[in-house]
Amino acid sequence: MPSRAIIHLDLDAFFVAVERLDDPALIGRPVIVGGRAEARGVVASASYEARVYGIHSAMPTAQALRLCPGVVRVEGHHGRYAEMSRRVMALLGEYTPLLEPISIDEAFLDVTGTEAHYGPPGQLAQTLQDRIEAELGLSASLGVASNKLVAKIASDLRKPHGIMVVPSGEEAAFLAPLPVRRLWGVGEVTGRELGKLGIETIGDLARLPLGDLRGRFGAHGEGLWRAARGLDDSPVTPEREAKSLSREETFAQDIGDPAILRRELLRLSDAVAARLRRHGCQARTVGLKLRYGDFTTLTRQATLSEPTDAGPVIYAQAIALFEAAWNRQPVRLLGIGAANLIQAGRQLRLFTADGPDGAANAERQAQLDAALDRIRARFGDRAVQRAALLEEPEELWVGRSVEE
Repeated sequence: MPSRAIIHLDLDAFFVAVERLDDPALIGRPVIVGGRAEARGVVASASYEARVYGIHSAMPTAQALRLCPGVVRVEGHHGRYAEMSRRVMALLGEYTPLLEPISIDEAFLDVTGTEAHYGPPGQLAQTLQDRIEAELGLSASLGVASNKLVAKIASDLRKPHGIMVVPSGEEAAFLAPLPVRRLWGVGEVTGRELGKLGIETIGDLARLPLGDLRGRFGAHGEGLWRAARGLDDSPVTPEREAKSLSREETFAQDIGDPAILRRELLRLSDAVAARLRRHGCQARTVGLKLRYGDFTTLTRQATLSEPTDAGPVIYAQAIALFEAAWNRQPVRLLGIGAANLIQAGRQLRLFTADGPDGAANAERQAQLDAALDRIRARFGDRAVQRAALLEEPEELWVGRSVEE
């Protein structure tokens, strides 16, 4: 059986690159995309010219301006970024159906067995890079390996606009000299603990016995042991769910603040509910998607007693699923899905599970939703917003939305 062939593609300084497509005067200059300093904005993306000054994403805009007074700040156009992301993903989808977007500017492709059509995986990576530059004007870095973990690290090492191929069987040797912090699952806390053991490189970690890692880190220790050896059998999973609608956001920085995460769940629940109404559907099932910084992804779902297209109902289920699933670690991505859809035929019962008051409340909610939908259709999605959502700066999220 042939070794798997996985490509990880990462668009270089994506937000800045899109802004430069629309304003070529930005080319060659230090540029950041982010919120205003006086509004406590943060940097969502920085050009490589700006990074020379120590500027990086998630840095406060005020600090970036101090590091490089001549940097050009662009407010950001998330709809435009989403449009360009869709075009990139459509191009990638021409080569394999096994395509897994992991953020607005990153994706994994499983190209196992495609050599007869497109040549060796490294050649295909070059083809993808060339097409994205020629047809879309964007720069991409790509890593090719037998698994997702190694392919991701390989692409990181060749940024910007590079390609690295790690031959099958050489994963451990490739990883050995690299800092241990490059591994998925090695964050600040785990890194400190490994440092106490004298572990600085991935090779140092690979030399530790499995029993020692289990004793120190529990079940997480086995994952570290496998990762240090370049072992990863996680599949490339296309994000498609038949007969469902979903909305998800990937954060510009991992978020551990429960208040921010709950607000995001509220935002997503309202968005999914609005799209259900736009499609004339109601959902019997609400799903939660949660991805941590190490790309560990959880999905949970609950079945409703009655189908719904109401944001508060979806949010109530979403928050219950979230509270039960979240392990208090920082979150990279949140998503809400509505599945098991039926065509909406709003026939309110005189007596619902909540009694006659429940039916009256449901009717009032339906009337309110219809009025809000009309306002937003005429004046835009931001014409009317919940007060709770005004507290969250847009710069905290990248804005990749998936509708299925």
